[in-house]
Amino acid sequence: MFDAIIIGAGIGGLVTATQLAAKGAKVLVLERYLIPGGSAGYFQHQGYTFDVGASMIFGFGKKGTTNLLTRALDAVNVDIETIPDPVQIHYHLPDNLDIKVDQNYEKFLQNLIAYFPHEEKGIRRFYNECQKIFNCLNSIELLSLEEIGYVMRVFWQNPLACLGLAQYLPQNVGDIARKYIKDPLLLKFIDIECYCWSVVPANMTPMINAGMVFSDRHYGGVNYPKGGVGKIAQKLAEGLEKCGGKIEYQARVTKILTKQGQAIGVQLATGEVYHGKKIVSNATRWDTFEKLLPKAQIPPDEKNWQQRYQKSPSFLSLHLGVKASVLPTGTECHHIILEDWEKMESAAGTLFVSIPTLLDPSLAPPEYHIIHAFTPDWIDNWRGLSRSEYAEKKEQAAGKIINRLERIFPGLDAGLDYMQVGTPLTHRRFLGRVDGTYGPIPRRKLWGLLGMPFNRTAIPNLYCVGDSTFPGQGLNAVAFSGFACAHRIAVDLGI
Repeated sequence: MFDAIIIGAGIGGLVTATQLAAKGAKVLVLERYLIPGGSAGYFQHQGYTFDVGASMIFGFGKKGTTNLLTRALDAVNVDIETIPDPVQIHYHLPDNLDIKVDQNYEKFLQNLIAYFPHEEKGIRRFYNECQKIFNCLNSIELLSLEEIGYVMRVFWQNPLACLGLAQYLPQNVGDIARKYIKDPLLLKFIDIECYCWSVVPANMTPMINAGMVFSDRHYGGVNYPKGGVGKIAQKLAEGLEKCGGKIEYQARVTKILTKQGQAIGVQLATGEVYHGKKIVSNATRWDTFEKLLPKAQIPPDEKNWQQRYQKSPSFLSLHLGVKASVLPTGTECHHIILEDWEKMESAAGTLFVSIPTLLDPSLAPPEYHIIHAFTPDWIDNWRGLSRSEYAEKKEQAAGKIINRLERIFPGLDAGLDYMQVGTPLTHRRFLGRVDGTYGPIPRRKLWGLLGMPFNRTAIPNLYCVGDSTFPGQGLNAVAFSGFACAHRIAVDLGI
């Protein structure tokens, strides 16, 4: 009998597992794939090491409380060498907006004010308000808001920070931005500032999340793990086993077992059964309540959640190996490309680009670079195709993305050494996420973060962790979810 069984070795599941193991709990992690990490995994081919997902990593700061990846690794006595990225994003946007988000806060503000000098006061007020939220978050220990003892303790230790955060819980970025900013083009820029990590515009992005992202990039900064993003999960798995926890690969959970309405264990595709006092699903809530449990018995709470949230699109990804000569001197690691504001939220609208070899050249053969370019896409666009139709559609989609990249990196096509195309079907197959989705997004404008569920579910002894729990998407956010989930379970177990 395990104290906790975690389904899935994504970052949220691994943080939950390592935090519990560090407290002495008997923990088992079951991962369907060959390696840990999920969307923060990696793959290797022809001398290249590619990140499965994004390479822009928050949470590796050295101070404060929001450096959750650093804290998660420290808890199990492992660490990772990281490489700081001096420019977080280089935006290539319509209306000739070419803006770099420098790690230096004032330099970023000056870059933006240069385009909108008439909005200097509004720009400073908006981003300073984000800083205010971040400072509140960064002064308290980030654990489970479901545990009343923790909430009371934190409140008495830092009442002003807690009250400061509480007022922003029901608010979205768009409401705050419009208080200070009038220029419609600048408001569009705020939209894509949100969209690039929340996959929704400012009007539907919780202000608390924006406070974290828009400020931590100037505080702890973006830091790339040497050896690739996959090293984070590898190190957490190593730390888990050091603390006596256990992780099994190629162990696909097909059913969460219940008795008298309570979760008691899991069953694998092989028929093998494990029992645990607490069961944690790092799968999406759709996979958890519609596949691992009988869909006919989905709790009312989950039905209500699905009325508020829907699946975001997946991604079409190009993993490229290119000659180093393709990249002009001074090229930044992360780019966002958009040619038409009206297409920002459309499939193949916004193009995300990461070039991690600019920070860690060891990920590619000498004189070559990795380019990972990805854009939102829906799985329905890829269903029902024959093998030849699928291959042809992938080739056409890749050609369009390469043409867009050529505008920034002329000669890229001629300098191509390697190309791998991943579709939403690829994401669903390898990541085990329903429809390959990036995560939940609001169906309509909601009250900030108040609609996001915490870790406990309506089924006793069953918990959820990851991007479909508070506070949402992003590596640091799911790490937060893991800290909160482990804290809640530890209190429930009395450890």
